[in-house]
Amino acid sequence: MKKTISVVALASLFAAGSAMATGYRIPEQSVDSTAKVGASIASADSADAAYYNPAGMSDLADTWQVEGTATYLHLTSIDYADNAIPQFDGSSEKENFLLPTFFVVSPDYNNFRFGFSLTETYGLQKRWNDPYPRASAQKFSLTVFEFNPTASYKINEMFSIGAGVRILYNEATVSTNAAAFGQNSLYLDGDTVEWGYNLAVDAKFTDNLKMALTYRSNVDLDFEGDATLYPAGGGALSISGAKTTIPAPAVLALSTAYTVDQWTFDLTIDQTFWSEYENLVFDFGPGLPPIASPKNWDDTLCVRLGVEYRLNPTLTLMGGIAYDDNPVPDANVGFELPDSDAWLFSFGAKYQMSEQLELGAAILYDYKEERDVTNARINGEFSNASAFLLSFGVNYKF
Repeated sequence: MKKTISVVALASLFAAGSAMATGYRIPEQSVDSTAKVGASIASADSADAAYYNPAGMSDLADTWQVEGTATYLHLTSIDYADNAIPQFDGSSEKENFLLPTFFVVSPDYNNFRFGFSLTETYGLQKRWNDPYPRASAQKFSLTVFEFNPTASYKINEMFSIGAGVRILYNEATVSTNAAAFGQNSLYLDGDTVEWGYNLAVDAKFTDNLKMALTYRSNVDLDFEGDATLYPAGGGALSISGAKTTIPAPAVLALSTAYTVDQWTFDLTIDQTFWSEYENLVFDFGPGLPPIASPKNWDDTLCVRLGVEYRLNPTLTLMGGIAYDDNPVPDANVGFELPDSDAWLFSFGAKYQMSEQLELGAAILYDYKEERDVTNARINGEFSNASAFLLSFGVNYKF
């Protein structure tokens, strides 16, 4: 499988983040997770447990369950105001996406359950058309599809365990346009497939109290192929055999769900191990020195609180609030990722059409705090960054 790698553009590729979460991770993959800002691990009670809590599949109804979700994602324009040179000001393009996901859980087979999920766990799109921002980030696009077969085993009425294989298919496009500043421009279009694993433990202490611990492994995304540099004066310079590795970081989550009367509360705390991203090194093969770019990202902690209220036997209301740290230190913030800490707010509902069929809808607002940055490339403020999600889903049992 051929990959094309730009010499400098990839130095920012996996720093270019979605406005959905800090870094380039997308936690919300189903109606429940959108409605409860990702606080849907211990409380997962439908087919999306195959992804969020495979050990929890043991506690689902003993039937086949299939769930599909379509999520519309809107990223607002991000404004940049330079502190010294107004001509460097700019605004990124608005972005719109449709993200489909799919989940399946099997019936019980001698205390084993099997599941499968298809999700888009990482992603981004960032475009700048103003001269100064586009010099380093005219377009950054990343799509990561995760295929995740899972299995659970029910040890006893209290404990279950689960595990799965992560198969990540990655596509990336990067372009820069620095001609106005007499500098080189670059282009990238590549893909790769990588593997990892996930683990889960589920504990049901009482009918009202559950806890879950889940772990998704770090996956190194290895790109290898031809590097291409387009000098400002014209022409192209090709370099064969370039290599670089960038992490899709591990995530550890602890979730507690408590039910009282018609209410269920899910408190989820997850840590994303962005510290795996210490340096970005390009290896051009024998005879050419490597190019290294320090990243030194920080691990981040996100606190998520989700709530369900069963209004009646057919209608369930949901809501959530979360606070998410960002991993990028000031020294490494750029136009490819003007990231900042985020507040998330959500609301949703599920309607039981019949014993087999349930419909759901949810909306989420992701607000990024303003951020002042001063480093070698940036001397200004990023503002007005936010995202809106609208999810529709169907869950069917048979």
